[in-house]
Amino acid sequence: MHKITKVAALVGALLPASVMAQHIEGVVLNNKGKAVVGAKVEVEGVGRQTKTDEQGRFAFNDLSAGKAELHISASGFAHLHKDITIAEGDTRQMTLTLERTPIEVIDVLATPVHMSSMESASPVSVLGGESLRREQSASLGDSLESVTGVHTNFHGKVASTPIIRGLSGPRVLIAQNGLDVSDVSRVGPDHSVASEASTAQQIEVLRGPATLFYGSGAVGGVVNVVDGRVPTDSTTRGEWLLETNSVDNQKLGSFNATTGTESFAFYADGYWRESDDYDVPVAPEVDHDEHDGDHENTVANSAEESNGLTVGASYLFDKGYIGVAVEQFNREYGIPGHSHGDEEDHDDGHDHEGEHEEEAHEEDVYADLDQTRVQIQGQFNVNNGWLNQIQLRGGFTEYEHAEIEHGAVGTMFENETQELRLDFIHAPIADWNGAVSFHYKNSDVEAQGSEAFTPPSKSETLAVALIEEKHFGDVLVQLGARVERVTMEANNVQLPSIDAHAHGEEEHDEEAHDHDHGHEDSGVTRVFTADHEFTPVTLSAGLVWDFTPGYNIGLSVSRSERAPSASELFSFGPHIGTGTFEVGALFAQHQEGGETHFELTEETIDLETANNIDLTFRKTQGDVSFVLNAFYNQVDNYYYQTATGLFAGDGHNHGDEHDHGSAHSDEGTEDHSGELPVYLFQTEEVILHGFEAQVAWQMTDTFKTTVFSDYVRARLKDGGDLPRTPPLRFGTQLSYQSTHISAHLDITRYQEQDRIAPEETATDGYTMVDASVSYNLTALNQDIALYLKGSNLTDTEARVHTSFLKDIAPRPGRSFAVGIRGYF
Repeated sequence: MHKITKVAALVGALLPASVMAQHIEGVVLNNKGKAVVGAKVEVEGVGRQTKTDEQGRFAFNDLSAGKAELHISASGFAHLHKDITIAEGDTRQMTLTLERTPIEVIDVLATPVHMSSMESASPVSVLGGESLRREQSASLGDSLESVTGVHTNFHGKVASTPIIRGLSGPRVLIAQNGLDVSDVSRVGPDHSVASEASTAQQIEVLRGPATLFYGSGAVGGVVNVVDGRVPTDSTTRGEWLLETNSVDNQKLGSFNATTGTESFAFYADGYWRESDDYDVPVAPEVDHDEHDGDHENTVANSAEESNGLTVGASYLFDKGYIGVAVEQFNREYGIPGHSHGDEEDHDDGHDHEGEHEEEAHEEDVYADLDQTRVQIQGQFNVNNGWLNQIQLRGGFTEYEHAEIEHGAVGTMFENETQELRLDFIHAPIADWNGAVSFHYKNSDVEAQGSEAFTPPSKSETLAVALIEEKHFGDVLVQLGARVERVTMEANNVQLPSIDAHAHGEEEHDEEAHDHDHGHEDSGVTRVFTADHEFTPVTLSAGLVWDFTPGYNIGLSVSRSERAPSASELFSFGPHIGTGTFEVGALFAQHQEGGETHFELTEETIDLETANNIDLTFRKTQGDVSFVLNAFYNQVDNYYYQTATGLFAGDGHNHGDEHDHGSAHSDEGTEDHSGELPVYLFQTEEVILHGFEAQVAWQMTDTFKTTVFSDYVRARLKDGGDLPRTPPLRFGTQLSYQSTHISAHLDITRYQEQDRIAPEETATDGYTMVDASVSYNLTALNQDIALYLKGSNLTDTEARVHTSFLKDIAPRPGRSFAVGIRGYF
């Protein structure tokens, strides 16, 4: 029996029940009976939420009668769900108790249904708050490497992208507030992600297929960067940061702020970063001459300059909000390993030290990235009996990425994208809660220049998805389906005639090797238009069983289809970022008369299909909590690159700097400079399986220990290994947290990776030791933290197996960062 307040009783005596509004009042306590201050209490699906006051109290007025679900969350506590039924004119008083958990639980914001690491059938992780600030780096991939199941491809520190369970590129979608970030980072590893961690509120990682929410480009997972650029309230708050780092002389400054009036909210953020080439513990090249005393332990051409500014505003009204934000993102960064052999030492007996320094600077290849992004976001609480809420997200992006060689633009990448998402969250139907989503995206990608290995292409996606969930006692069932129509068109696909040859063949005489190391002058066999249409379908089912208090088991099965990307289909040319000559799946290798050539394939271009199973076992509360995931993913028609054993020119004319008129050097060995190995996109059946484990123990109120491990085995079903698969990783974090001091010690072991593909080399294991300490104080009405971070404290040589540059660009050496950040 629920108590009724005196005010509610008086109102009930004066008014008939049919005209009374429904109210909820309550208090949130911890398991010791003390008030939890600042806990978020939300009525799911109707856009109503509030926070508890200093006594842990909360209240909702004017709720609709019927069934509702409360969701209560607070830092340091396990989330709590409470199903209630509100009668006409009823006022409910509730006492809710939160249980402690040492694993931080943060909700995923950019999905139409509730998701978190401890409650969802699908495995998710969220990096936010102090953890995000401690882990943030210049690149998105490096910022997320502490997340279990996520690795980085580490491309020279400024262009690193995330790898989820061994998958990356076109299979992992990078999103900003639920919309595609719309850069070209999924085309090549030397292309930076156009998103910034230092101004983000949280970064969400959906491991495994997330195609229901984001489309077929998310068959391997999603990384969603969340910020407040479209403000949802007008509470004045903000954050600022200043930092410098010793390993590359990095200087970083950032801020974000929200304010407003009763009806209007305003937002602004910005950042600026500048760094030099970074230091490493050893000579960066694996095959360097140990007797050469002139080398420096610095990765050349790894400097960066970047900045960004975002402004946004929203109109707030009783039933929701509508807002818009505009971002300008700029990044200029060096591309290590991208030189074309022009830096050789032409010693003529004179002192050219200063001249060579100037020449090297001029010959550096770097990227100049600019992006303008307009985003619209809104939420409308309808509550009309069958529809509870409408969520709107729309974006328009203009992206430009120039690669500068010898002071001139060598290659230009452009991407113009329009995207719109509408989520209609319906009222409960037979106790099923869910949403119908409509999604439209149009992208126009173009590359021009010496390294434009893919032709201009346009792609369009139109999709509808249904996502539903229902509680059956202690079991939550989640179902979903999505159907897409994907069209892809390229009007200028070229089939060049190239000199593709094997090395060391006796029939390749001196004349056969007398080529120009390029394909520009070799002629084009055919120019044609390619037009493809696909209909990917995704089906998903999952359940979460709370089989005993504080424990649950999650099971998720899905079948996801993906249309191949434009680069996987249409590529035909040198890709210097990967050090390969890429040929797309639209072409096939043929041998005739002892010669090898490429022509259009007669094979059908099929959808890539992933069948995935996830099993999760979790302890959600208490002094010890854990999350254990196991997964198995079989992918049919998996598009990947295979070595053909052939070599072709890199598209550059090297005759001005070197003597390539002969196939042999003075020593009688063949000169293969300016050549790249030819890799052809083909399809195979692939199996990926592995695990992720995280265990946290809150030893005392101030000390916590966390241990973790992750592993993925990626192989061809018929035998063989996929390239650049992350190795087994495990580690621990020791944390101390008091009122004023926060300290962390991280020790992470990366094992040797010797399960390798043809033409790939094994990578030694290594151990990374990192530490950080911060002092927290209050000054000028702000919470301020002074901090010191140390990375790679043992100055270990660490080469990342998943990196295309592992043999020339290891991880940075020992470094120290000092900074100050404030919250108001």
